[in-house]
Amino acid sequence: MSNAEVMGPARRGNRSIDWQSDEAKRRVRRRYAANRRLQVYGIVAIALAVGLLGVLITSLVITGAPAFLQTKVELPIYVDPADVDAADPAKGRYRALVRDALNKAVPGIPESQERAVAKMLTSDAAYILRDYVIDNPDSIGKTIVLPIALSDPFDQLHKGVIPRRMDALNWLQERWFEQLQNRNVVVDHDGRTALKLDVYLDPAEVEDGDFAQMARNSLQAYFPRVRDSSLFNMLAPDAPDAIEKVATEDPELVGKTIPVFFPVSQHYAKLAEGKNPTILNPRFSEQQLAAYDVLEKKDMVRTPFNWELFFNADSRFPERAGLAGAITGSFYALLVCFLLSFPIGIAAAVYLEEFAPKNRLTDLIEVNINNLAAVPSVVFGLLGLAVFLGFFGLPRSVPLVGGMVLSLMTLPTIIITTRAALKSVPPSIREAALGVGASKHQVMLHHVLPLALPGILTGTIIGMAQALGETAPLLLIGMNAFIPSIENMGLLEPATAMPTQIFSWADSPERGFVSRTSAAILVLLGFLVIMNLVAITLRQMFQRKW
Repeated sequence: MSNAEVMGPARRGNRSIDWQSDEAKRRVRRRYAANRRLQVYGIVAIALAVGLLGVLITSLVITGAPAFLQTKVELPIYVDPADVDAADPAKGRYRALVRDALNKAVPGIPESQERAVAKMLTSDAAYILRDYVIDNPDSIGKTIVLPIALSDPFDQLHKGVIPRRMDALNWLQERWFEQLQNRNVVVDHDGRTALKLDVYLDPAEVEDGDFAQMARNSLQAYFPRVRDSSLFNMLAPDAPDAIEKVATEDPELVGKTIPVFFPVSQHYAKLAEGKNPTILNPRFSEQQLAAYDVLEKKDMVRTPFNWELFFNADSRFPERAGLAGAITGSFYALLVCFLLSFPIGIAAAVYLEEFAPKNRLTDLIEVNINNLAAVPSVVFGLLGLAVFLGFFGLPRSVPLVGGMVLSLMTLPTIIITTRAALKSVPPSIREAALGVGASKHQVMLHHVLPLALPGILTGTIIGMAQALGETAPLLLIGMNAFIPSIENMGLLEPATAMPTQIFSWADSPERGFVSRTSAAILVLLGFLVIMNLVAITLRQMFQRKW
């Protein structure tokens, strides 16, 4: 039995309310309906957010999955002592050794095509062999099987990202031809597919012999609004000869408009037959594809997990590019950020919350700290550019400056979360400690601060995770250097970071960097998830229930 049924008439002001009336029941139904609508709106909003997140993650996984695999050829290479000096193996003729090994694996390569076929392998193939021989000097005079990455086009071909053959005509060219077919212009003439076009035999053009222009003008008349020169690819190379033949055989037709049969090019002839015209992908040559097929038939092509994505530094070649330099640079920058922002942020929060007098100055400081937490990150980058680089003259593109800029951005978050954690400690803790004779500093350091540690660590890790994903401030201070090796990286050496590396790869024209960009985003998201899991774990470990 509902409340409306058990409750009798009530009074609101000077009038009574009958809860059993139809109007009261309608109000109850409307209120319940409003509650249900609110629940539905909430469920729809959550489903929409989860759906959009799922679309984002799915697209990243689909696009980035090929980057986690790398196509390699297991190439037997004879390290000829005549080409490699055991006393100084760094100066060997490694490029010739790789080319000779490829020629043996794929016999019959014409000498004129050896360089083109060698481009199947990554341009770093000689350096891969050199590094292996330097690390293993006993390999000189022996035949070793070395996995060498294929170049980016063949890597994409093996993974099925790009096709061996591609459409010869785009959708617009097919549409133009379809329009001519609908107008019965496409006909068969003398065993060839031709276009029956009306041509005005201009005496001046006939005298000049400019029959190609006359053919183009006749075709352009059917598409007066089209200004794309690819329209004329529809005509065969010998199409102008049809006009010349007519004008030569019957000179009386000059100055008149007559129908002329123009043969179409090979691709359009196939299209008229209902076939799909294709051409060889311009990124490959016939000789390269033949060599690739030989290697596949010999079962020399493998696709292992791409550990080099994590352990290689950046490279101009997508098949060799990795995130080691970006990960190292982000580590150094976050280390500086943590060493600066963590102690300064906690000290500032403790002072403002426990020791600072409540006056206009502290109120102004608190307001500004809250406002700084909402300032766009690019503003901190401009501040770092003006102060650290411009005024203090610190080196450009180094993790030290990057960490200092990120610490400026992280400080407000740490201060705010630390103050919230200090406020969550019950006052009874402070009172009990003061009651047994502890000083205010002892109360704070020995009792309040340890109990607030879970919230402080959570806020700090979340702030560091936010700093890990920032791009704009690092770009402004130039922390997007090209790092081909991580051997000499340090706090005062040029470096890059994960977000700026992603930005750099996204702007690269090579197709292989498309999948590597998505893979790098997934790696970055993985680091963020791990940092948030660490924050949750630490909170669960140290959390106290009052």
